[in-house]
Amino acid sequence: MDAQKIRSDFPILQGGNLIYFDNACTTLKPRQAIDAQSEYYSSYSACSGRSAHRLSKKADEKFSRSRETVAKFIGAKSSEIIWTKNTTEALNLVAHSFDFSQRKKVVLTNMEHHSALLPFMHLAQKGAITTDFALAGKDGTFSSDAFSTAIDKNTALVVVHHTANSTGCPSPYKEITKIAHENGALVLIDAAQGAPHHKIDFKKEDFDFLAFSGHKMLGPTGIGCLVAKEQHMQKLNPFMLGGGTIESVSLSEMKLLQTQERFEAGVQNYAGAIGMGEAANYLMKIGMENVEEYEQGLAAELISAVQSIEGATIYGNASSKQRSALLSFNLKNVSAHQTSLMCDSLSQIALRSGLFCAQPAMEHMGAPKGAVRASLYIYNTKEEIRIFRDTLEKIAKLA
Repeated sequence: MDAQKIRSDFPILQGGNLIYFDNACTTLKPRQAIDAQSEYYSSYSACSGRSAHRLSKKADEKFSRSRETVAKFIGAKSSEIIWTKNTTEALNLVAHSFDFSQRKKVVLTNMEHHSALLPFMHLAQKGAITTDFALAGKDGTFSSDAFSTAIDKNTALVVVHHTANSTGCPSPYKEITKIAHENGALVLIDAAQGAPHHKIDFKKEDFDFLAFSGHKMLGPTGIGCLVAKEQHMQKLNPFMLGGGTIESVSLSEMKLLQTQERFEAGVQNYAGAIGMGEAANYLMKIGMENVEEYEQGLAAELISAVQSIEGATIYGNASSKQRSALLSFNLKNVSAHQTSLMCDSLSQIALRSGLFCAQPAMEHMGAPKGAVRASLYIYNTKEEIRIFRDTLEKIAKLA
């Protein structure tokens, strides 16, 4: 994989010294994805599937093709792709549409992003469901035994990350899915940090639901997906209805569509979906196996760089070989926010600092006041990591 060639596709990286290490928050956008969205607005800005004129037909063609591309990217059928505005909405869609009438127990973990935790905690507070938690080890990783204990015949749904946004380490999702299915429970995978960095095959992995966003995989903000097995999609009760969701309606009754469009109320984010499709196509051309291999090399360099700083504390399993190039850490006697600000000021390095919308996870790993997170992607380089290391050394010496 040629990172320098890839960098040439990103307008924001041209003619400056930006070192962008905040990819777990959102990624930069390649020219191809930007141009695809711009073309929609400048050439065929119309509603898809609603009008008969030529612009509408072209919008419908591009919108449908993007659904097919994203489905191919994630190893699913296009009929299993529901457009949402982001991962958060996709997770909420399941939480508020799932039938908990027969089983009410939902199993989560203490390493989940708030977007996976809060919808189900809210339902539990209202008495609609009960929750149980599989607990990680101190390094934020799991043994499958934690799930064998938590998941039982009363479990309706297991909600778990593919890759943790606080550590970059994957969950044992294969084992979790097997345990859940053996107990008659379904699995919802939060793949916001997984889909951009790992090859995922929805069908092969036998997931029931999977959520991810466009903006974390080179696409635009405001677009994401819920991937749902068709037999399970039929059992979801839409929590939002409107134009485009019904077969027919009278003043006495309504008949919902049987396809995924019944979850896509109103005019959709066509430009966003088209941009996400182009981003997925961009990544497939590179090859997700190549993305994984390149990132694992970056991860090793990144861990080594931070470990070389005297007094640095790393959160998560530093020895995991399956991790993405994401690392959370703190410097001795320097707050996370101060480290982040100084990296930006000294070397134009963009980082994230705080709790990463994962407060229980960070508290569990011993960082209740937060940490610094460096998260790299396909356009980052080992030379950037060297500059990062040198900058951290300067900051550590000033402390």
